[in-house]
Amino acid sequence: MIKVGLILGIAGACRTDELVNLTVDDIEDVGSSLIVKIPNTKTKIPRIFVVTDVGNMLELFRKYLSLHPPHVKHKRLFLYYKAGKCSSQPVGKNTMGKIPSVVASYLKLPDVACYTGHCLRRSSATLLADAGVDITTIKRHAGWKSTTVAGGYVENSIENKTKIANQVLVGTTTSAITKTVNVSESNIPSNINFENCTNVTFNLNVNK
Repeated sequence: MIKVGLILGIAGACRTDELVNLTVDDIEDVGSSLIVKIPNTKTKIPRIFVVTDVGNMLELFRKYLSLHPPHVKHKRLFLYYKAGKCSSQPVGKNTMGKIPSVVASYLKLPDVACYTGHCLRRSSATLLADAGVDITTIKRHAGWKSTTVAGGYVENSIENKTKIANQVLVGTTTSAITKTVNVSESNIPSNINFENCTNVTFNLNVNK
């Protein structure tokens, strides 16, 4: 339960009550990633985020979900877990809010009581900021109201959410560089080397 809560909490910059209220219907497993919907938020604005297949995160989620007892009458995602089994009792806000302090205690960090449930949300925003993501994207991802655009957000596509998820969980960023080179018959290079490139597009214009 702790590992799955940690993954979803940081990936989606989730508040404690958002994690507590997550249901199995709010998460869609599409194979290569999880699409997570937060329908009820403090700001009344639903959010969507993606957890990509980094490390064994998806495996941990699927294993935890498989431990749900078949007789559970509710659809809450987080259930109390003990001795390798899940009970039918859903996890409450106090237990969920202690996840950061449990992790801090495991890592032998000082002042573990200072690590509250809000740490997951703050950690997500900090990881994005460290990856060079602009403040507008961070606010949209976490669901904070923009200081310049009141009353709403620009809805991001799943593709953009996947890019954000990779920035949160891997710390990678992408950038586009355009380079124009004029080549004539007399100066055609014998070879061109490219290093550390992904998603490269070549546009060839032939002028006769």
